Amino acid sequence: MTLFEGRDLDCVRGERQVFAGLSFAVPSGGALVLHGPNGSGKSSLLRLMAGLLKPSRGHLAWDGRAVADDPDAHRARLQYLGHLDAVKSVLSVAENLDFWASAQGDGAAGVAAALERTGLAGLAEVPARMLSAGQRRRLALARLFVNRADLWLLDEPTVGLDEDSIGRLQAGLADHRRAGGRVVVATHTALDLPKAERLDLSAYQPPEDAGLEPW
Repeated sequence: MTLFEGRDLDCVRGERQVFAGLSFAVPSGGALVLHGPNGSGKSSLLRLMAGLLKPSRGHLAWDGRAVADDPDAHRARLQYLGHLDAVKSVLSVAENLDFWASAQGDGAAGVAAALERTGLAGLAEVPARMLSAGQRRRLALARLFVNRADLWLLDEPTVGLDEDSIGRLQAGLADHRRAGGRVVVATHTALDLPKAERLDLSAYQPPEDAGLEPW
């Protein structure tokens, strides 16, 4: 069983220390839910996990090997969904998915499955610029289902979603984990993630006299 883990992580952005001494471990099929008040570093931790930030101390490892030793391999094994949807407005719904599938996906079959999974099949030919905010979010989430990435890093994935769409997302998360994939998610919406571990970032805030402002 492979393990994605971080040990004794410190994160500093500019002159601000975000968190200190943080550790986590996510096995195959596992889920980790990030908790903490606004500014506690949930988004920063996800970006660090994705390789978009570097820890100021500590290390990330995949199956015992430092992620820093092969950052390209790490990027290939993950999907990161941040606050921005990264949807190309000039393309149709299907064309957006074709673009993502061409990079690392299952081709036409994967696109069709992703459209069905997210309830967007009836909007396949609609230009993305005509989608509502919730539909754009569903299109961003559809990227997860055309990509074979092991690790899903999700920052507030339910923003703009209705109850039916949240249910579809939960079903997709469950299927991904059953296939051995893993999920790390920061969310203020309760998601049904059986046996998920909880990481409260408020426990890793630097002391007030550390000389750095919380991020």
